[in-house]
Amino acid sequence: MNIEDLKQKQLILFECISGSKAYGLSTPQSDTDIRGVFVMPQSTLYGLHAPDQVSDATQDTVYYELRRFVELLSKNNPNVLELLNIPSECILYKHPLYEKFHQVSILSKLCRHTFAGYAMTQVKKARGLNKKILNPVDKTRKNILDFCYVTHNQGSLPVQTWLKIRGFSQDRCGLVNIPHIKNLYALFYDAKMTWGYQGIMRSENAQDVALSSVPEEETAISYLYFNQEGYASYCKDYREYWEWVAQRNEVRYENTLTHGKNYDAKNMMHTFRLLEMANEIALRGQIIVQRPDKEFLFKIREGHYEYEELVHMAETSIEQLEKAYSESQLPENPDVEGLERVLVEIRQAFYAEKQ
Repeated sequence: MNIEDLKQKQLILFECISGSKAYGLSTPQSDTDIRGVFVMPQSTLYGLHAPDQVSDATQDTVYYELRRFVELLSKNNPNVLELLNIPSECILYKHPLYEKFHQVSILSKLCRHTFAGYAMTQVKKARGLNKKILNPVDKTRKNILDFCYVTHNQGSLPVQTWLKIRGFSQDRCGLVNIPHIKNLYALFYDAKMTWGYQGIMRSENAQDVALSSVPEEETAISYLYFNQEGYASYCKDYREYWEWVAQRNEVRYENTLTHGKNYDAKNMMHTFRLLEMANEIALRGQIIVQRPDKEFLFKIREGHYEYEELVHMAETSIEQLEKAYSESQLPENPDVEGLERVLVEIRQAFYAEKQ
């Protein structure tokens, strides 16, 4: 089932423009996000292949099946709660049955966790981008040899320096485990390649050093330490950095470089949007989608604040939320029984219309 099927079979219950355009925070470069709710055909619902949602390839357009929509409402999911409070000018279609959701008490103190928790994931995203910008990983990938050291006099040398000084080749080296000492190896050298040593590493992408079978009469010429944890950490950073480079949104990245603050300004803007929306829920018991504080939010997006300043402001907002929710008259949880009742009523009435 795809989006075209939903429209041709008239299965859509609700459809709207969401995201930045609904918040009043769009720019000329902003995509148009479409969100909606649909009702699965009865025959498909009873089968094995009933999807929870249908979307396009870019995820700019997403429709939730009615059951999934209700499930997310019962968890006070921020993205789904917004769909009950979208500005009228952003609504593209609304079936009369959709109004039944306004008969149920949905907002609850769960919003303290769902909105603020999601907001802090945005802070972490921004911090992660900050780290990637300030600490780029060279495209030339390091290998095991860059994390190996050999004993030398009363100290140590990087193995590649040691090999160069002695005129040795890594593939003629043989390593043998030192019992009871992690990542320390006796190092042997076979200049004539008599014994078939495996070298320090078997390939450029090896994840561990190679071990060799060494005759008992051979004498170790040094001892080698492999910083295995350091190498594993480097491999993780290398993979994540170059995956990020391949997948990053170049327009947003260039904007980050332009404002010179080394954080993802869009993520940080949405952090504060979510925190303020959580506060409004606690104090007013309502979700305000179109943002009255958009001037402040645009300043964040334009890089008017330093990163650490924003983190401090976010942490202060979360402390204030704790107090607001402790004093709020909101119920502890949504009316799940009411939501389930509405789910059944909408589905039954929708199917009755199709008969």
